[in-house]
Amino acid sequence: MTAIAPGSFARGQNLHYDSEEGFLFAIGEAMREEYQAIIKAGFVLQIDDPGLPDTWDMADPEPPVDEYRKFAMLRVEALNYALRDLPEDRIRYHICWGSWHGPHTTDLPLEHIVDIMLKVRAGAFSFEAANVRHEHEWRVWENVKLPEGKVLIPGVVSHATNLVEHPRLVADRIVRFANLVGRENVIAGTDCGLGGRVHPQIAWAKLEALAEGAKLAASQLALS
Repeated sequence: MTAIAPGSFARGQNLHYDSEEGFLFAIGEAMREEYQAIIKAGFVLQIDDPGLPDTWDMADPEPPVDEYRKFAMLRVEALNYALRDLPEDRIRYHICWGSWHGPHTTDLPLEHIVDIMLKVRAGAFSFEAANVRHEHEWRVWENVKLPEGKVLIPGVVSHATNLVEHPRLVADRIVRFANLVGRENVIAGTDCGLGGRVHPQIAWAKLEALAEGAKLAASQLALS
């Protein structure tokens, strides 16, 4: 079950708190009740945080990368404050670069925030990897070590196109990640929620392709 991160929630104007930090941590404390309720109800909690990468694209002009990393890290600290003492193996963290249909040529590269993403108190990390603007970023994991006990959930079908991915392509995408971080550390996912972004029939066809591709990938990895 999804819930928004404090940083993505806090895109509105602070009219009350003395500092941005105070504003973010207050939102984190308020959201903590929702996070606790979801986990207590027996669900896996997915924290949705599109703002971590895509606020960069919304800034005009775009800030220096070092400055933006400080902006992003403060938001992760507020989230971790909200997640304190909650079981990491029941928490997933999702980022994306926004769902609008556009060129995305000014998206922030994953390499600039991947280490910040991995600081979130979560057991699994979901991110876009089928979107053609970001598919090449599987190579980031050639140089970034996945922390022990963590899982990647790369998107292997995308909400950004009405074309239904071939199961063989889906399998290839899964195998890339499995070869880099270990098959036991990969769960095949979608870039973002498909609902409302593609026709329901297309969404179900994409999920079917995902399932078929995962079976192909499992067979291939079992032989390697």
